[in-house]
Amino acid sequence: MTTTFDHGAPSPGKTDSGRRGSHAVRWWVLVVLGVAQLMVTLDATVVNIALPAAQHDLGFSDANRQWVVTGYALAFGSLLLLGGRLGDLFGRRTTFVTGLIGFAGASVVGGAATSFDMLVAARVAQGLFAALLAPAALSLLSVTFTQRSERAKAFGIFSALSGAGAAVGLLLGGMLTEWASWRWVMYVNVIFAGVALVGALLWLARPAAAERPKLDIPGSIVVSAALFGIVYGFAHVESTSWTDPVALGSMIGGLVLVAVFAWMELRVAHPLLPLRVVLDRTRGGSFLAVFVMGMGMFSIFLFLTYYLEASIGYSPIEAGLSFLPMVGGIVAASTTVPALLLPKVGPKVVISVSFLVAASGMALLTQLTLDSAYVANIMPGMILLGLGLGGAMTTAFQGATSGLHHEDAGVASALINTGQQVGGSISTALLTTVASSAATDYLSSHKPGTLTVAQAGVESYTATLAWGAGIFVVGAALTALLMPNTTLAPSEGEPVIAH
Repeated sequence: MTTTFDHGAPSPGKTDSGRRGSHAVRWWVLVVLGVAQLMVTLDATVVNIALPAAQHDLGFSDANRQWVVTGYALAFGSLLLLGGRLGDLFGRRTTFVTGLIGFAGASVVGGAATSFDMLVAARVAQGLFAALLAPAALSLLSVTFTQRSERAKAFGIFSALSGAGAAVGLLLGGMLTEWASWRWVMYVNVIFAGVALVGALLWLARPAAAERPKLDIPGSIVVSAALFGIVYGFAHVESTSWTDPVALGSMIGGLVLVAVFAWMELRVAHPLLPLRVVLDRTRGGSFLAVFVMGMGMFSIFLFLTYYLEASIGYSPIEAGLSFLPMVGGIVAASTTVPALLLPKVGPKVVISVSFLVAASGMALLTQLTLDSAYVANIMPGMILLGLGLGGAMTTAFQGATSGLHHEDAGVASALINTGQQVGGSISTALLTTVASSAATDYLSSHKPGTLTVAQAGVESYTATLAWGAGIFVVGAALTALLMPNTTLAPSEGEPVIAH
């Protein structure tokens, strides 16, 4: 058995002779990958709403509560690049299946947790297996769909699920916590993973690699430590301050290790991250766009949820349902922009304009008050946010995986997830500080009272939304400056198995 590489889509008028990897069942493959991606993205938010119930049940402190969320983010964010390269080296199907089984197992342990330590350990294990699963899913998508028209549709659907996952997590978390138990927030992953696992075993091809390059072990250790330091440092800021020596030391150490990692990758025979992946302007601009989206999206979901529940009294389920117009906007833009706009105006214009649309939606939401009505004051901003995020996300996902060598698809996909994780960590720490400062400033300049405290909360949330709008505007400007407006090339196709 030998393996060759398909370097693009079949030419018009030709058909594949036999089964070309997963290409023959590619739309079923998309369903499998989409279910897995939805599970990973919703798990970043589904636990948030269940945390108070879990805290009451297991009896852990407010100070320890953040580690249920941070434990997942640390393992996921720090191991993504390694997970992406393992998929390139040992087979994406194998890595994907391993990630599914491990994630489901960790979810069972988390749902059955009898102590805080057991719950956090399960969340860390979820993050570890998600670091295998997420890059494998996106790289499988990138090498399965190589025809330009089909690729646009596939990435649109996948991006819609990625963008909607966090909002769906809020709704699902509220429903499961209110109607069943916080433990079902963990157990529900077994259903998603089981569906995806059956589909993966049925429809994902098992390509045979002709050769297996060596793993860059020193680079893997350095970059994992770097990402851990950055994510941990920003997470630590949330519970301490920007001058805390542990937080500062972690962030600075992480950045130094990133520089060391880049230096190392120029000098090794089999780099973990070949710098050609990021030095291409289209891919580099797309990775930057993903980072900006990670920063902006976390401010939306976190602080807008606080506003809906704490300021205007929505239940967890009502808060989750409130995000559905944004989900609709994400789905609409993700599934139409790739086919209708991207071929005509190019990726630079699509991403820049999409960021400005998202910024306008965020700007509308900065006008929220204690008396804001949902239909008149909240929904229009959410729809604009969804349209902007959907257009930018699907284009950035395609751009970040365009023109790749087959052996680089996994690590490029890992970079996309890394950008989202690191961007989210930075913005959560930054915007938590912004919110706290805005509330303190309002309280210090107004007469004490119940209404003043409530309004201070609104001021803190709208301040973060204003910063979020600014982040998107800066992202639009950087994209317009750095990204070329060229046609996106597909990645090389998946290996063809010859018997």
